[in-house]
Amino acid sequence: MSALIEFDEVCKYYQMGDTTVKAADHITMKIEKGEFVAIVGQSGSGKSTCMNIIGCLDVPTSGSYLLGEREITKCSGKELAEVRNKEIGFVFQSFNLFPQYTALENVTLAAKIHAKNRPDFKQNRKAILAEIEENGKALLKKVGLSDKMNNYPCELSGGQQQRVSIARAMALKPKILFFDEPTSALDPELTGEILKVIKDLAAEKMTMVIVTHEMNFAREAADRIIFMDNGVIEEEGTPEEVFDNPKSERTREFIAGYSD
Repeated sequence: MSALIEFDEVCKYYQMGDTTVKAADHITMKIEKGEFVAIVGQSGSGKSTCMNIIGCLDVPTSGSYLLGEREITKCSGKELAEVRNKEIGFVFQSFNLFPQYTALENVTLAAKIHAKNRPDFKQNRKAILAEIEENGKALLKKVGLSDKMNNYPCELSGGQQQRVSIARAMALKPKILFFDEPTSALDPELTGEILKVIKDLAAEKMTMVIVTHEMNFAREAADRIIFMDNGVIEEEGTPEEVFDNPKSERTREFIAGYSD
């Protein structure tokens, strides 16, 4: 595997009056192509800050961030938007589906908008849109919603809506798929269906990063665990290393808190 994401001494600082808040403090890490990484930690530990920087939703105060061979810290706002649109898929806590569109329309909307910028769109409009539709149907089938393609969000359960949002995130064939607490808005009985979809995608060796509080899932499905605390990476390693043989006392305390 080769590194797709590389942080070198990445910092993100905020000034609150006379206080400097170090949301991310000299973070150095690599995420390999095809790897599934779970970032865990308490609220305020810096995990969402790192996720936002990796996903080009935010920029670091200092340090270097390479996405492939592109130095993200040198990109303009327009270039960052292009990276987000073409290379990154996001799944957030809230589903953010358009209520006036069916499941299939929600999945295919962005791809259809992007297709209009293709130089051959006018000449091949019908074929291009047909291909997008078929891809959308295939993605909904992948997440187990073949029978819900024409349903509107109000006709779907929370778990089904989140599965539509996962299919939507994959529609533009991103290099990386990000999940930010994708089950936190769901009832426990619906959480399992979302985690199964994510686990199936991990088995296909998609490059994925998840911020999650589902420790059992992280242990079972992730290739690597990154535990953050107070804006730094406290510990990282395989699930076995982090959960069964943590090196730091802080990691042991965190894991014990979820085991009680």
